[in-house]
Amino acid sequence: MQQLWTYIADNREQILRLLGQHVEFSVLSVVLSILIAVPLGLLCRASRILAQILLNAVSLIYTIPTLALFGLMIPLLGIGWVPAVAAIVLYTLLPIAQNTYTGLLAVPLDAREAARGMGMSAAQILLRVELPLALSLIFAGIRVAAVNAVGMVTIASFIGAGGLGDLIFRGISTVSTVVVVTGSVPVLVMAIGADILLRRVERALALRMGEQLPEGGA
Repeated sequence: MQQLWTYIADNREQILRLLGQHVEFSVLSVVLSILIAVPLGLLCRASRILAQILLNAVSLIYTIPTLALFGLMIPLLGIGWVPAVAAIVLYTLLPIAQNTYTGLLAVPLDAREAARGMGMSAAQILLRVELPLALSLIFAGIRVAAVNAVGMVTIASFIGAGGLGDLIFRGISTVSTVVVVTGSVPVLVMAIGADILLRRVERALALRMGEQLPEGGA
């Protein structure tokens, strides 16, 4: 334990820099994934045929092994954080797009009918009724995507993306348990923290949705 604290004290600036990179790439990947996957889910809602095509496409990407996906990015985007983020975004599309589509399908018909009875347009129903009621499921997908992103950023060190994976793989190559632990523990904490935080948001939204359902059906 003394060796661990000594190593952290001696390499504090480097560890903080790698931690910052890891957080930055994880957040960036999830945000980009949300910006792409939620509209995909909305497109799926518009047509069942389109839903099969789009969801099968992102499902196919999700089946590609992580390292293979990073490898496929190298000929297209080179080495560094850009191909790493691109690969992580592609890999995290499925849970968000699937849950967006599922959440919209799960909106009670009487809630839509009540909104139409109030004179809402299709766009207003989507923005003021369907999406709010689907938010808990959408956040469940975001939670899965966030945890996946934290782990994938670690592996992205193989293609020069940086992050805490640098410490983990350096420790493995030098057979240094201290270095491996220094890199692994923050990744573990981030993954668990993201899961707990987003799970709480998901539950809060689910409770809010349950409270709103009677209003929608009134």
